[in-house]
Amino acid sequence: MPSTTRAAEPPCYHPGPMHHALTTLRPLVVAAAFGASLALAAPVAPAASPATNAVAVEPADQVRAALGKRFPTLRIESLRAAPVAGLWEFTVGMDVYYVSSDARFIVRGDIVDLAGDRNLSEQRRAELRRAQLGRIAEADMIVFGPPRATHTVTVFTDIDCGYCRKLHSQIAEYNRLGIRVRYLPYPRAGLGSESWQKAKDVWCAKDRNTALTRAKRDEAVPHAECDGAVVMRGLQLGELFKLDGTPMVLSDDGFEIGGYLTPTEMKQRLDLLTKQRPRG
Repeated sequence: MPSTTRAAEPPCYHPGPMHHALTTLRPLVVAAAFGASLALAAPVAPAASPATNAVAVEPADQVRAALGKRFPTLRIESLRAAPVAGLWEFTVGMDVYYVSSDARFIVRGDIVDLAGDRNLSEQRRAELRRAQLGRIAEADMIVFGPPRATHTVTVFTDIDCGYCRKLHSQIAEYNRLGIRVRYLPYPRAGLGSESWQKAKDVWCAKDRNTALTRAKRDEAVPHAECDGAVVMRGLQLGELFKLDGTPMVLSDDGFEIGGYLTPTEMKQRLDLLTKQRPRG
C-alpha cells in the first residue's frame, strides 16, 4: 500500500491545533472494534409504503437524512456506499468516515483491503487531495521541469525552511531523474508575517522561478505588489490537507509522499506508487 511515512529529518514547521469540522458533532457512539461495528451496522428495514402515491426513497437519501437528524450542522461533502457491505462512507474536508445505515454507529479508522494490500481510505483521501489541487491552475504554481516528465509532484514550500531549501538546491537532479516539481506557497508563520511577505514577493515577481531560487539562497528579492491571492490559497489548502511540516510533497495521484527525500529516494517512492496504482 502507498506509504505516507515522512523522512527521518524533523519538519521545519508544526502548526498549532486547527479547527476541525467535526468539532460541531455531539459525542459519538463509536463501535469498539471494526468487526463489532459491522455486526451492528445492518441496514434499517424500510418503513411500509402507502398503497398509493408511494415515492421510492434511495438508500443514500435515507442515510443522509439519518445523519442530518443526528448532526444538523454537519456539512457532508460526499456520501456513497463503503467498500464494506453494511457501511456508508462520508467525507468532511479531507476526513473519511464510515457510518451504519441508521447513522447510529460511526467508524473512525481506515479500511484496508488485505487481499490487495491496499489502504482504501488513504486512496479516497488521495482522490480528495487530487480534486482540490485540480482547482488550482498551474499558472499559479512555480514549476520546475519539462511538461512530459515521468512524475510530477506538488510541494508546499516555505521560503526559509531548511529542508525546503535543501530540496530546491537539488532541483536540477530531481528534474534529471524525470521528476517535475510544482511549488505552492505555505508561509509557516502565517498571514502578514515575514515569511508571508517573502512568499508574496516571489509569487508576485515577473520571473517567479528566478525569484524563488534567489530567495531560497537567502538572496534579496525585490518587493513586488499583487493581491497575494495565490499565497492565501496555498496557506488555506495546506491547512485543509492538515499539513504538519514543510516541505509537504504530494504525488500526482494525491498521495502524501512526506517531507524531504533525496532525488533518488523520491524517484524510488514515486516508481513504487506507480506500480501500486490500480489498473482498469
